[in-house]
Amino acid sequence: MPSCGLPGGVSKAITEEERKTIIDAAEYAVEFCKFALGLFDDLVLKNKKYVDLVVGDIYKHRTYYMGLVDKNNKVNFYDGQIRVVDPNGKEFAKFRAQEYLDHIREHVEPWSYIKFCYLKNVGWKGFVDGEDSGIYRVAPLARLNASDGMATPLAQEAYEKMYETLGGKPVHSTLAFHWARLIEALYASERVLELARDPELTSPDIVNLPTETPKEGIGVVEAPRGTLFHHYQTDDRAILTRVNLIVATTNNAAPISMSIERSLTGFST
Repeated sequence: MPSCGLPGGVSKAITEEERKTIIDAAEYAVEFCKFALGLFDDLVLKNKKYVDLVVGDIYKHRTYYMGLVDKNNKVNFYDGQIRVVDPNGKEFAKFRAQEYLDHIREHVEPWSYIKFCYLKNVGWKGFVDGEDSGIYRVAPLARLNASDGMATPLAQEAYEKMYETLGGKPVHSTLAFHWARLIEALYASERVLELARDPELTSPDIVNLPTETPKEGIGVVEAPRGTLFHHYQTDDRAILTRVNLIVATTNNAAPISMSIERSLTGFST
């Protein structure tokens, strides 16, 4: 993938020929994702042993969930607000990226270099499940749990099927993250196709040059593996003076540790 990003935009516009290529690729991606979901249906959902493993207690944690949503609380990857729901699916918080420090804290353990994130307004109660624990999860299933649906029709159908099959929202089964990822791939493919079919995509208006030197910037984006927070402060020369990153693995570090412990204990017995 070529690097053409600039502050305020990109360095090269998309041609009409390129737009047609993107449309073809997006149409193929939609069909492939439909095929992949069908394959998942045949190989996993029709196999009782697999389904029992997915919904079993060994790979289940009742946590909070976090993800970006649009103004209609539909899953979004790049815009909107961060929404958090509790283990019962009730909205717990909704905030802008710039407000992340009002909601997220990081806990340190002496046996690890990684920081363990938790919800500030619940508190750190240790590596435990439940509504009284501030531990939350991000990534595909978390985004679906934190939303009220998908913003494209085929992905919405797949979303509804998953929750109907697994007994409603929220789903706490860690192995269901794989199913959720397929649904998100379908949504992303549909969304690319929507954007590619818009003639505005080839507009020559591709950059807004900065007119000031910012002193601080905070942004959030949804990567495939979960929510990423980036926070930068600079001096008058635009040299970084302070940086704080909370990446998806850090957000998920506590539940990952809990999941490893539970699976090892469960299989050892």
